[in-house]
Amino acid sequence: MTAKTGHCLCGAVGFTAEVVESSHHACHCGMCRRWTGGPFLTTTARGVVFDGTENLVRYASSTWAERGFCRICGSTLFYFLLPTGTHMLSVGAFDDPTPFRLTEEIFIDHKPDGYAFAGDHPRLTEAQTLAKYAPG
Repeated sequence: MTAKTGHCLCGAVGFTAEVVESSHHACHCGMCRRWTGGPFLTTTARGVVFDGTENLVRYASSTWAERGFCRICGSTLFYFLLPTGTHMLSVGAFDDPTPFRLTEEIFIDHKPDGYAFAGDHPRLTEAQTLAKYAPG
């Protein structure tokens, strides 16, 4: 997928991502659920440039990642992997989220019983997720 744009709820922080994957995943870990109020739907992006950086807050949620949000409206914008410099942008923050398709669920063993995503795609446990994505 080519360059895509997006912004927070109030518009104080915007972004342009040069390369964006059309697939996205749902994270069910406790931190993501507490941060977003449900599963965190993200897609991998490269070449991300932010506008309104004076309103962008980065929270170090672990030794290997930061979470970004708007200081004015609180919108969840990204999860940033420090070792690789990879942004995982919130699918809901894109101006046009229609091209994205759910292709994976992670931390499936932490998903509450109150919801479930349909479809035939990989559903990784915490151990499988850490083995696949943890920094080397």
